[in-house]
Order: sequence, then C-alpha cells, then structure tokens
Amino acid sequence: MKRREFLSHLRANQCKLAREGAKHSIFRNASSGVISTVPRHQDISNILARKICRDLGIPHPKQS
Repeated sequence: MKRREFLSHLRANQCKLAREGAKHSIFRNASSGVISTVPRHQDISNILARKICRDLGIPHPKQS
C-alpha cells in the first residue's frame, strides 16, 4: 500500500499527525488518544498497515 493512501485512510478515521520523528511520523487517534508510528517509506506492507490500524483502534484499510 502506498504511504499517501495509508495516510489518507488514517485521516479519514480521525487520526491526526502528532509529531514527526527522525524516520517516522507519529499519529494519534483523536477519540482514544492512542499513538502509533508510521515509517516514512513509499510502500507500507499490508501486514504493517493492519498492525498500525489495530494499534490505533481503527478499521483495516481495504486491499485493492
């Protein structure tokens, strides 16, 4: 999954960018306050995307 698509999915599910790290972006779920890191790679594997969504408590992205 492309990083841009994944970030759009996070934003659509009320996750906000909390801050930028050296090699990761840190996102926070606005409703629960839970945080998770998203690496700055062009492609994010489906397994990693599912893990990040599980950490943030949002639904998994649809796979195309």
